[in-house]
Amino acid sequence: MKKSLLAVAALGAFASAAQAQSSVTVYGILDVGYIGSNSTQSISNATAAQGYTQGVKKQNTSQFGDSAEQSSRLGFRGTEDLGGGTQAVFTTEFSLYPSQETTSGNTYNGLFNRQTFVGLHKNGVGQVSAGLQYTTVFDAVALTDVGQLNNMMGNVIYAYSSGGAGNAGAGTSQIGFTSRAANSLKLNSDSFAGFRVNGMLTSNNQNTTLTTTGSGTNPGVGGNNNGSGWGLGADYTYNKFFVTAAYQALKALNSTTNTDSLTAGVNTGLWTYAQAGGATAASTASGFAGTTTAPLNSALTSATANNIQDNQTYAAATYDFGILKAYAQYINRKATSTIDTSYYAKRSAEQIGVRSFITPTVEGWASAGLGRYTAFGQNAPTANFNAWQLGSNYWLSKRTNLYAIYGQTITSNAATSAGVTASYSANNYAIGVRHTF
Repeated sequence: MKKSLLAVAALGAFASAAQAQSSVTVYGILDVGYIGSNSTQSISNATAAQGYTQGVKKQNTSQFGDSAEQSSRLGFRGTEDLGGGTQAVFTTEFSLYPSQETTSGNTYNGLFNRQTFVGLHKNGVGQVSAGLQYTTVFDAVALTDVGQLNNMMGNVIYAYSSGGAGNAGAGTSQIGFTSRAANSLKLNSDSFAGFRVNGMLTSNNQNTTLTTTGSGTNPGVGGNNNGSGWGLGADYTYNKFFVTAAYQALKALNSTTNTDSLTAGVNTGLWTYAQAGGATAASTASGFAGTTTAPLNSALTSATANNIQDNQTYAAATYDFGILKAYAQYINRKATSTIDTSYYAKRSAEQIGVRSFITPTVEGWASAGLGRYTAFGQNAPTANFNAWQLGSNYWLSKRTNLYAIYGQTITSNAATSAGVTASYSANNYAIGVRHTF
């Protein structure tokens, strides 16, 4: 009888130990509130033959929306202790849209996958993981963005690519850089004397050799449909000073010949995640597409990324003075045609800002930045822009806060060799509540 009791006790202790070694955490963010905006776009010296709509267009939005301060999401994070300081890790995270009737927004047929990966972590060494993951540039921006990746206007680094002035959710597609990459392998080191390094490889390749001419409306396909890329990043912490830099190069190559009308669009979605909306084909680099988009936004976000080399660079530094924290940021992105490298679209911007707790429960921040779009291609457009943002949080608890944010963006001095000129200005404001769990 005593042996039986001892066996039961031993089994119970073993089960408890096994359970303690593996854990899953459910986490998320819900952000809802009132969002408004106003925008004005003016295009002059244009003709119908040039494909531009001349005139002035004003637009305003007013809604009870979501994700103004931070993108709403639901995630699961897990670890399992494998012994010897090694853990198996995983994360899967999805977007939430509280103001829409479908869980992950009306645009998506199912849950929008923000990140999903599995990997191994070794204490004192670092982590390796594979799946859909944030890029090296995104990781650096997340550590040094004065607005903490809010989805409002006025931030030239984490700028969204909305076709209007409403809240678009910058977590979906940024003009300045690619935020997440599918089919990626990622390495992140632990900290050594204040230094950390990380790297990323992404690959999604398909090469087809056509050995028959086929018949009818389906002669077959041949060629390549390849997406690849890499990224490197490093940061250093010394007392209250922090500096980081990251670079990533993404490439999409397509030489598929396809006359099958049923599958002619097979290549259009290849780089959806890796390019976050896509670098641009040279033919779209003229900008001014649409009637509500700031000039040249489309040149870095709207087109399918075929035969494009997309290089992105980020550098930033912060210093905590105690009463406030100061930020300095720089971003550069250049999308170049691999068929003719003289065709490109480029965006660069720099921004400074401060963030501080004014009282133990009131936090505020301010930022200002400027930048420039340049391109060589159809009509060779250029455009200068500037932006600023003010924001404040009132913390009700460690997990819940009220917020108020105002931002403004102005794009001006845009011109092409054909004589078309354009300007764009917009402001965005929101008040709401954010809860993290």
